Amino acid sequence: MGLSYSSEISISIPDYISGTNRFQAINKLLTVNQHWKKEAWAKLKELFIIMREINASDMEIGGPGAKNNIWFRVFGEKKPHSAHGTYSEDDISCIVLSVLTDEQKVELFKNKNIDFSIGIPLMPGEKPSRFRSDVYYETGSLAGSFRRINQKLFPIENLELPEPILKRVNLEYEQSGLILVTGITGSGKSSTLDTIIDLNNHSNSGHIIIIGAPIEFIHESDKCIVRHRELGDDVLSFRDGAREALRQDPDILVVGEMRDASTMAMVLEITDSGHKVFSTLHTSSAVESIHRIVGEFSSEEQERVRMRLADTLSVIISQKLVPDVDGRLVLAKEILSVTSSVVAAIRNNNVAEIYQMISEGKKYGMFTIEQDLFNLCRIGKITRETAFNFANNKKRMMQLFQA
Repeated sequence: MGLSYSSEISISIPDYISGTNRFQAINKLLTVNQHWKKEAWAKLKELFIIMREINASDMEIGGPGAKNNIWFRVFGEKKPHSAHGTYSEDDISCIVLSVLTDEQKVELFKNKNIDFSIGIPLMPGEKPSRFRSDVYYETGSLAGSFRRINQKLFPIENLELPEPILKRVNLEYEQSGLILVTGITGSGKSSTLDTIIDLNNHSNSGHIIIIGAPIEFIHESDKCIVRHRELGDDVLSFRDGAREALRQDPDILVVGEMRDASTMAMVLEITDSGHKVFSTLHTSSAVESIHRIVGEFSSEEQERVRMRLADTLSVIISQKLVPDVDGRLVLAKEILSVTSSVVAAIRNNNVAEIYQMISEGKKYGMFTIEQDLFNLCRIGKITRETAFNFANNKKRMMQLFQA
């Protein structure tokens, strides 16, 4: 079920030509034989349609690790799906090269990796479906990773955010402050963030600037005018985009990810100037998020950063997607709402005390991941074993079950 011209590529390009030289040779063949390129692109589109049909969130193709199979992640489990065809390494090279622009190919051959997004109607008359994509080298072969971006956002009610937190993330009630959505890769951070942005877009009048790498969900301007700026195409870096946003009169700034100290410093500066800023971190708890931000800076700068973070931080939502009793995924989360006590703990470098504040902060809309996991188990959505497996603090998890 590979491409119809696979054997012709093998004949045209000797086996001893490998790596970048082989990819460039394949690219020349695709340029000369445009119907080959169209077939490869049609094959990728077919795989995207399969992703949607089987409700896969992610797809892996190419490289020795794939063993010629297409791998899909469905409800958290990534497995090979040989029923959907097997593909040679040259087939995969054709497929991934068919979707790249000439500029993107130059970047791929130079850096051995490229991140980008794709928007394509999967059926006639449909709005474009979007995919977050990464193409990279694996031991001299091309491989690709594609994530399907849901075209319909979850209603804000699905996040089950307490009322005090719903108000803090809403521009109507708080015009400034830093809101972080954190979690490991694949924990649904982008979906949560997009749902919150959607709430603001339809509820408030203002200007929202979103800086992404890449841009995933496209928000249509409603009560807010929404700008989307993608790294590489529209802006050089998160830091540059954040700095430039100051001159663009935003009410809400969304920085897709705080990857380094310079971006964090710029985000804190912008928030300190009176803006509402949303961003993400790859951390699994509120306390770890604070440690991560402060720890990115030199020891000489950390006190200053703590003071600014204490002044600007509003909410941290740390989340995980955990398997439920039906084999699907359910959202578990920890929520920190910054109170005067939390501000004092950050300023005085007593961050370890914040976990207890979260566990006792129900009236402010706070709870720990352990409390949320315990509740999900109590109402029968997840098993006790799952609660322990996904808890950050196993000792605290045990105490909750023994109480």
